[in-house]
Amino acid sequence: MGTMKRMVKKGSLISEMGIVKGGGNINWFPGHMAAATRAIRDRLKVSDLVVEVRDARIPLSSANQELQSMLAGKRRVIALNKKDLANPNIMHRWIRYFDSCKQDCLSINAHSKSSVKKLLDLVEYKLKEVISRQPTLIVMVVGVPNVGKSALINSIHQLASIRFPMQGRNKRATVGPLPGVTQDIAGFKIAHQPSIYVLDTPGVLVPSIPDIETGLKLAAAGSVKDSVVGEERIAQYLLAVLNTRGTPLHWRRSMSRESEDNNHLGNEDKPTFSLKDLLPKKNSPPINKSNIHYIEDIVSNVQGALCGTLSEFNGNIEDESELGSLIEQQFEALQKALKIPHRASEARTMISKKFLTLFRTGKLGPFILDDVPIDANESLLNPRT
Repeated sequence: MGTMKRMVKKGSLISEMGIVKGGGNINWFPGHMAAATRAIRDRLKVSDLVVEVRDARIPLSSANQELQSMLAGKRRVIALNKKDLANPNIMHRWIRYFDSCKQDCLSINAHSKSSVKKLLDLVEYKLKEVISRQPTLIVMVVGVPNVGKSALINSIHQLASIRFPMQGRNKRATVGPLPGVTQDIAGFKIAHQPSIYVLDTPGVLVPSIPDIETGLKLAAAGSVKDSVVGEERIAQYLLAVLNTRGTPLHWRRSMSRESEDNNHLGNEDKPTFSLKDLLPKKNSPPINKSNIHYIEDIVSNVQGALCGTLSEFNGNIEDESELGSLIEQQFEALQKALKIPHRASEARTMISKKFLTLFRTGKLGPFILDDVPIDANESLLNPRT
């Protein structure tokens, strides 16, 4: 990924591809976020421990930089959520990195009760040293939008409701598919003698993200609304990352295996299916087998398109303009793979949206976009990788 970092630092590739037209800053700070930041600061002062939730795909980029100076002086556990979407072959290196920085860190899946219980066990262990001195302890959960913080709060609430049934009547933290849904700060009890309370907080971004690559990573993970950066720009960035890492070439073996499994379904048997249905829905019936095979076909087509274009690419992947030309070819290939009409007025936006859906739901495989810092002593305050 060193090549990509060099190109991003130069800014030429990003500018040439139109990813940051009109400037490098990404600004998105709704009014409720300013009020929430003030409220978080007030509550941080009285909190005994902070659980900072980050996206496991961007362990450094998903840190809220404005809060880091305050968090540095608190007992803290970093919870790298969505570990099911992150590359497990690299995740252990991130855990070692945080350990080398004397920072407690745990990779979790907020939807798994066993995973959340391990986190709570670590929290209680960290609070042991103050339990004897204080009858009431406060744990605060913070994180930027869409890192799965509210899903974690809901899982903690479910576990706590078993211990304290009366809390089951309380409203759970709001969970939504868009960044910045939770707007109120609420709390509930998770332990007795001493009493331990967990506070939920809204997801808050800093007013401005001056580092281009960090902003694009946040957008790719869904922490910034797509409309702020633009789906096409995010898709271009992800394609640049995949190409410079050579990821499509690694798909070749798995593609041939999947195509053999899917060949028994004829075209007439394949139902119409929208990629937006890959997103989780409440109370929705499970996808039937024919739909699953159709999704697998879409994934195979997309992987095949990217693998084919990269395999046939004779240019220099480290040259910004040549990489840009490759990405243009890949957009054309993706249009065919996703069966999007050539004359559609918003074809590129449609391609980008569907490609992003596949990436964000893990259908293209597990990824970690941040690079583990080479220097283990690098400050946790610095999101750049």
